[in-house]
Amino acid sequence: MPLKLSLKPGEKFVLNGAVLQNGDRRSVLVLQNKASVLREKDIMQEDEANTPARRIYLPVMMMYLDEAGVEHYYDEFVRRLTEFMNVISNPVILTECVEISRCCMSREYYKALMRCRKLVEYEDERLGNDPKSVPKGGDVG
Repeated sequence: MPLKLSLKPGEKFVLNGAVLQNGDRRSVLVLQNKASVLREKDIMQEDEANTPARRIYLPVMMMYLDEAGVEHYYDEFVRRLTEFMNVISNPVILTECVEISRCCMSREYYKALMRCRKLVEYEDERLGNDPKSVPKGGDVG
């Protein structure tokens, strides 16, 4: 099933590891086959992974974008998820962690990434962080 990607002027996105930027007008791309696509708003830089939930988001994002490095990123993901689960007692969030792990084990990295947003939102709520800094997620993947 094709993926329709509507882009704002100047919007950046990653397509199979390549960073692309839209021109000065709105445009629509239609991807006819499976590809790893993330909009700029969903991309986290390494220095932004500065909280436990964000340290889970980052390796999941990298597994999605860099299939060749999955083994390395998966080890980091497992370590960070285990640390997070050891200090969380909220049953809804713990269930979300289990679902993220299931998605990663079945190589559904985009689904896992969107579920990770819930961890970041929960953490931000608990810590009083600015919710605008949460990767927003979108209709690509």
